[in-house]
Amino acid sequence: MDAKTDLKSRLPSRHVTEGPARAPHRSYYYAMGLTKQQIHQPFVGVASCWNEAAPCNISLMRQAQAVKKGVASANGTPREFCTISVTDGIAMGHAGMYASLPSREVIADSVELTMRGHSYDAIVGLAGCDKSLPGMMMAMVRLNVPSIFIYGGSILPGTYKGKQITVQDMFEAVGRNSVGDLSDEDLDEMEQVACPSAGACGAQFTANTMATVSEAIGLALPYSAGAPAPYDMRDKFCTLAGEMIMELIAKNIRPRDIVTRKALENAAAVVAASGGSTNAALHLPAIAHECGIEFTLFDVAEIFKKTPYVADLKPGGRYVAKDMFEVGGIPLLMKTLLDHGYLHGDCMTVTGRTIAENLKSVKWNPDQDVVRSAGSPLTITGGVVGLKGNLAPDGAIVKVAGMANQKFTGPARCFDGEEACFEAVRKKAYKEGEVLVIRYEGPKGGPGMREMLSTTAALYGQGMGDKVALITDGRFSGATRGFCIGHVGPEAAVGGPIGLVHDGDIIVIDAVNGTIDVQVSDEELAKRKTQWKARESEVTSGYLWKYAQQVGPAVDGAVTHPGGAAEKHCYADT
Repeated sequence: MDAKTDLKSRLPSRHVTEGPARAPHRSYYYAMGLTKQQIHQPFVGVASCWNEAAPCNISLMRQAQAVKKGVASANGTPREFCTISVTDGIAMGHAGMYASLPSREVIADSVELTMRGHSYDAIVGLAGCDKSLPGMMMAMVRLNVPSIFIYGGSILPGTYKGKQITVQDMFEAVGRNSVGDLSDEDLDEMEQVACPSAGACGAQFTANTMATVSEAIGLALPYSAGAPAPYDMRDKFCTLAGEMIMELIAKNIRPRDIVTRKALENAAAVVAASGGSTNAALHLPAIAHECGIEFTLFDVAEIFKKTPYVADLKPGGRYVAKDMFEVGGIPLLMKTLLDHGYLHGDCMTVTGRTIAENLKSVKWNPDQDVVRSAGSPLTITGGVVGLKGNLAPDGAIVKVAGMANQKFTGPARCFDGEEACFEAVRKKAYKEGEVLVIRYEGPKGGPGMREMLSTTAALYGQGMGDKVALITDGRFSGATRGFCIGHVGPEAAVGGPIGLVHDGDIIVIDAVNGTIDVQVSDEELAKRKTQWKARESEVTSGYLWKYAQQVGPAVDGAVTHPGGAAEKHCYADT
């Protein structure tokens, strides 16, 4: 038996290509133009989130073709397929956002089913928008076949009146327009120049945060996640990924060899160091769950607490992802964290080498100020902080990157759903010093745990970003800035304390010490709980109904199935 035949004999695709009984199956492959040699080579799924919903995904088809060339050049047979992607920038601020977080599960599930149904041996997954990145990585570790993640790349920044702008500025411009600080004509001009190319939102919002995670956790090739979407070099990374996946098949290096507890801690560290999105505190536990590793919001928060904030990236800082790539990329960020003891260097990666080996030749770039040395950071603690208290026994999360004041006390102003709060903000029917409470937006209560960017950006655009606080059992966009606390759990829909707060209750938030409390006695909260009644959901059929029945709490990643810990048989061993 030659080496190639021996390799095929242990791969899932043998079930659809080998032996006389598979003649009908092979006839399908001949119908698609495959040769006998291609049929008997390893099958590599090239999974793409390409669609025409938004610029985040529009370049993925081109990049998938480059991956396929790489696979073919290394004696593999690429099989391209697409899955969905819900783009938050389009879904934001209306009922479409209910579909955002649930799309993460659909992406992971649909990739799993395609791989299982056709017995593919490995996967190169391409994703471009917020939930598609963790969704694709979740599928990889769930299937546990050799896998490489490819980020579609970030958008280039726009220019308006000589100033660099992003879509964050557009959302905040809505608030400026509402108070007469920006004319309708200027708003129209801005929207035409803010997003000048293909690619995901350019600052350290959720997409670029999870792209940074993909390198730090070891599932992406070094430097590949930083190159903007329009750059031709992206195709070279994609071709290389196609070639490298064949090496991983030969060496049988799998995602669960890579995504370990230490790797998850590395991922959390780069989120904190880059002032990344609070959504990472939802996605990292979900990825861990697929591996059978318990890594909750509190575990993520512990890493955030002890990791310095070093990358001066928007929305809290001055630069965008393109700027960091051009001064050294994600490896530069990781190198300073490794050198100062904030990363585990012994974690395996898709290169077949460890983090420390990958970073060995990376030299510090002193001629830039995008990334500080971890020895002289912007702040000594991370750009994202976990909170806990009687208002959030299951925890909450806040991004503090760029915030001067990290404590806030004020009376509650309660809204059941984002629309009611946004309307109050639009009409300026709120007061300075209040804590705006948006509830019934959690994983079950939404259902779907919407992001509140339209509301938070409008507040900031009105000049009130640091004069009020906002808390929710829903989520915040990676583009959110200001004193905004999300993922408050337990959520209101299951009787969590956030659902028991009354207008006027004093809420005390302390991001320095990691606490969030409402100044109401335990006895009074218990009394209110006995009077509380669950709200009847407006969603009574379809996918969102199904999601609401299955989804778990945010503290565990808002996952919908038992995960790797309950697994009896791994697909990769089929």
